[in-house]
Amino acid sequence: MSRATKTALVREGRSTYQGAVAATVGLSGVAFVVGLLTLADILEITAPVAGVQLSTALGIALLSLGIGVIGFGLASRLDYVDTGPQSSAGIVAAVAFTGVWFAIGALVAGAAGLGTVGWMAVGLVAGAVAFAVTAFPREDIGSTLPAGSVAVLGGVALATGIIGPGWEWVLVSYNATLFGDTTVPVVVIFASLLTGWSAAKAYGGFGSRGRNIGAYVLIYLVVLSILSVLVGLVGFVVVKGLPGLFHGFSVGGGQVISWPFLTNGASLIVDVAGVFPALVGTIWLVIGAVLFAVPTGVGAAVFLSEYAEQGRFTGAVEIATNGLWSTPSIVFGLFGAAFLIPRFGNQKSLIAGMLTLGFMLLPLVLITSREAILAVPDEYRDASAALGVSKWKTIRSVVLPAAIPGITTGVILGIGRIAGETAPILLTTGGGVLPGKSAAPSVLGGFQLSFSPPFVSNPSLLEATSALPYQLYALITAGLSGNIEDPTQFAWGLALTLLLVVLVFYAIGIATRYYFRKKLHQ
Repeated sequence: MSRATKTALVREGRSTYQGAVAATVGLSGVAFVVGLLTLADILEITAPVAGVQLSTALGIALLSLGIGVIGFGLASRLDYVDTGPQSSAGIVAAVAFTGVWFAIGALVAGAAGLGTVGWMAVGLVAGAVAFAVTAFPREDIGSTLPAGSVAVLGGVALATGIIGPGWEWVLVSYNATLFGDTTVPVVVIFASLLTGWSAAKAYGGFGSRGRNIGAYVLIYLVVLSILSVLVGLVGFVVVKGLPGLFHGFSVGGGQVISWPFLTNGASLIVDVAGVFPALVGTIWLVIGAVLFAVPTGVGAAVFLSEYAEQGRFTGAVEIATNGLWSTPSIVFGLFGAAFLIPRFGNQKSLIAGMLTLGFMLLPLVLITSREAILAVPDEYRDASAALGVSKWKTIRSVVLPAAIPGITTGVILGIGRIAGETAPILLTTGGGVLPGKSAAPSVLGGFQLSFSPPFVSNPSLLEATSALPYQLYALITAGLSGNIEDPTQFAWGLALTLLLVVLVFYAIGIATRYYFRKKLHQ
């Protein structure tokens, strides 16, 4: 009977402890999200929350989180709850907290005006203390006390108004100034990240399970911040670009849809300036680059994977392709200007831009295609060979269809890079900055047959054309506006159009990958 009662009491205490820890993890997540929203200027630190400013409320939250995390560590250390901590928090945590507290000590000493020697000394002392507190005590203390102390210090600074609205710190040595609008959310994000990790370890009872849960929470919060940056960037461009993109947009009348921004040029005879020539030029540049790079890259990948012996030659090719993929785009642009333009009438042209972007895309297509082909199980090849199928037919009918999803992924990533490039287009393709609608390249209707080599010609490919990145660059740097009513609005609409073009190519690539993956698993 006494044993059953003791077990019930232990479970009740454990469940209460875990509930408090889970609430702390949740509050850390909320504070982290609020910090991100504040950093993105979606929320203001002066906004009222329960009768106080948001910065003060965040300070109180951090103070509560810090005290709670420290309390969880003490409860475990004093055996008030049943946990399984290890003998130390580990050298990785000790080194990390050493760096954190060195930075905190140095910043506080620098703000207090102690000079170079002063902030170095304070930083070293704070770092040494943090290392000792993390590395030598048991894990429950080493994981909670340094993290909770960061939150307590930040909470006190925000709650008391030491750092808040109107606060600024002039960094004379760096010719920069820190403001409260930026510092407050950074403090909240960083402190809540630490308390979330520490509380998650406490929720798992420390030990290996606690470390796993802490790592998961830390990874989730970091991924959330990365996704927030992505969503914030796209959302910012969308909000800024929608007025320009839909300027003059209407439905009905003689046309079902009138969208002058996308269907007009920037000539003086139109009421609403548009980006039609640049839009068409961008699309053709990407299509031409893909048509050049994909067959070449896939063919080279097939040779290297299926025919060439794995040795110095393939190793040299791998090093060269990796180096080419990391080469700056301006180098490809200079190559196009020096090598391609003299061979196409010694003038900028659409075909020169296509080939230049194609050379940029080629290394990634080759790398991803080769990896995708090598990832195809050898059982596929062996089964085909057992049926008496030739090697080439096996590659064509078995290996390549199985590798298409991976190849398509590489093409999608490559398109995302080349579609927004400015330097190669500026050097090889750039035509008029604000061209009229008639300047749009007519590639499909420009093919002509002749009785002399090369028997097929297309003047549109040999003419300079505009592109969305090039036109945006010209608007920003040269300040050219022509008949554009609001150049800033037009530029943001242009940026949104470029983003949508890239997303459309992404969608096409993803749909292609999904189609072949579905066919593969039928």
